[in-house]
Amino acid sequence: MLLFRVHPKRNGLLIFHKRSQRNRRRRNPGKSRRLAHRFPQAPTRVHPVLFQFGSLLIPSYGATAAVGVLLALFLAQHTARIVGLDPAKIWNLCILALFAALLCSRLLLIALNWSALRLHHSWLLALAMVHHPLLAAFGALAAVLAALFYARWQRLPLHATADALAAPLALGLAFEQLGALLAGSGYGTETAVRWAVTYTHPLAALWSGAPLGVSLHPVQAYAALGFLALSICLMALYQGTTSVVPQSSQKDERPLALEGKSSGFFSSSWPPHRRQSGDLAGLFLLGAGVVVFLTEFWRDTEGRGALLGGAMDGPQAAAIFMVLAGGVLLLERKAARIENEAAND
Repeated sequence: MLLFRVHPKRNGLLIFHKRSQRNRRRRNPGKSRRLAHRFPQAPTRVHPVLFQFGSLLIPSYGATAAVGVLLALFLAQHTARIVGLDPAKIWNLCILALFAALLCSRLLLIALNWSALRLHHSWLLALAMVHHPLLAAFGALAAVLAALFYARWQRLPLHATADALAAPLALGLAFEQLGALLAGSGYGTETAVRWAVTYTHPLAALWSGAPLGVSLHPVQAYAALGFLALSICLMALYQGTTSVVPQSSQKDERPLALEGKSSGFFSSSWPPHRRQSGDLAGLFLLGAGVVVFLTEFWRDTEGRGALLGGAMDGPQAAAIFMVLAGGVLLLERKAARIENEAAND
């Protein structure tokens, strides 16, 4: 069966090749038999196809991710108003970043598999279904660069723009991970927990390389819950965020509140100081880094790279960088706030 993975003999390049599904079905047959004997209940089955109308397939991953993108876009309109930015510009920035991510990740896939695609032109139709950590990382990098270019071009304040995108991005990632759970992308390690999932559809192996008939940790659900909780917390913290409006002639930054009455612990007692632009972006980097780092312990390591002798993988290294970047951003904004308070005194 045709699978997509990192080939060990071509310097880690992504290629199409054939691999026996029999070897994928049981990575450790003895362990699987012991787990099945101890926990005889059937794990939850998930499927990569949401609907099928004849030969037309509606992938679960694409449909769920599309819902997440729409919700994130509409939420970004709301958060843009909170921080004092033009919602239309934030909409354009998100669309441009999304298009750049999709285009660049697919171009990378074509470039790395060009020799095979020249012989099998029909494989081009399946490129949108292929999932891999390297493609996701390259797409994320392209999206960030496109967003920075548009923000500079439109003279949007970077810190305020990042604040406006923090909660919507966390919400979009939550739905993306839910779609990954249904498709088998970024699947978990073998387990015997009662909430384990198993993949039986051949397309889960074809598109994502997921093993069939094996009880796995629903690690994508863990990540989805983490990102959803992060989005909710960030929305609660938008109360009191400093607005920066470039068109305004006011020299002092003014705090904008959420529409309607606010109440609760976050809006009344935490944090004790007024939040500056960039604080929410720093908190997003911290929270997302923690979610990625922790959930990687339950993800299968295939295609994710190994660092420090296998002590961590590539996404965990990226998560550490995100946490450090978030901490630096928060410290930088704290220092700027202290300087402003000292100048006002």
